[in-house]
Amino acid sequence: MGNQSVQVIAVTGGKGGVGKTNVSVNLALALAELGRRVVLMDADLGLANVDVQLGLRPNATIADVLAGNCSLRDVLVTGPGGIRIVPAASGAAEMVNLGAREHAGLIQAFSDIGDELDVLLIDTAAGIGDSVVSFVRAAQEVVVVVCDEPTSITDAYALIKLLSRDHGVTRFRVLANMVHSPQEGHNVFNKLLQVSDRFLDVALQYVGALPYDESVRKAAQKQRANFDLYPRSKMSLAMRTIARKVDAWPLPTTPRGHLEFFIERLVQRTGND
Repeated sequence: MGNQSVQVIAVTGGKGGVGKTNVSVNLALALAELGRRVVLMDADLGLANVDVQLGLRPNATIADVLAGNCSLRDVLVTGPGGIRIVPAASGAAEMVNLGAREHAGLIQAFSDIGDELDVLLIDTAAGIGDSVVSFVRAAQEVVVVVCDEPTSITDAYALIKLLSRDHGVTRFRVLANMVHSPQEGHNVFNKLLQVSDRFLDVALQYVGALPYDESVRKAAQKQRANFDLYPRSKMSLAMRTIARKVDAWPLPTTPRGHLEFFIERLVQRTGND
């Protein structure tokens, strides 16, 4: 693996319904527009959300790579804006139940493409299952998507609590989604901050807010990414601002970049936790 530093970002959100996949897909496109080579991994291993959202029909998935039938490069599907997608294996066994052979395969798979990307975005599953935990604790940056609903804030808090107490994740980026005003975004962040500050030893950083936008639903109906179909929509404009912030986050300083470390952490948990 070359000396490229790769930014590994996990997008998560506690339970479903907060628009997490939508955020992942559109953030991937906004980063690609800035000239970054982006790979988006659909890590919701039971439901292939990204494929569905982009109307893609992949012939092979990550499961085929782990079975040794093909390389990760063979599985990557090129999406809009030149982003490349690692499709989820619908109904495949959980990543966390991999044996030693598959673990080695996963490390090899990502090592093969390490020189070809700048950002690895991971769209995690909804909830706080094992696979979510393993992807998030292995990533370098964790983006928690929340919206202005009590359940969303409760779920995000439960996820942050679990990751910080049991898995040593101490820094979280918070993104408010589907807000009706910038103030609402700040309010959502502050609610989460208040409970976290009181009970947890974590640092929460506010990334910004994405507005509620009718165009998101329209794009979804057409199985296209909002950023691709409606580049001048409120959502797309806000996403550009967020992408510029994300792009300015510090890169890993280790000479071998973060990708190898990410995979090592991802496969480490068997027997440790």
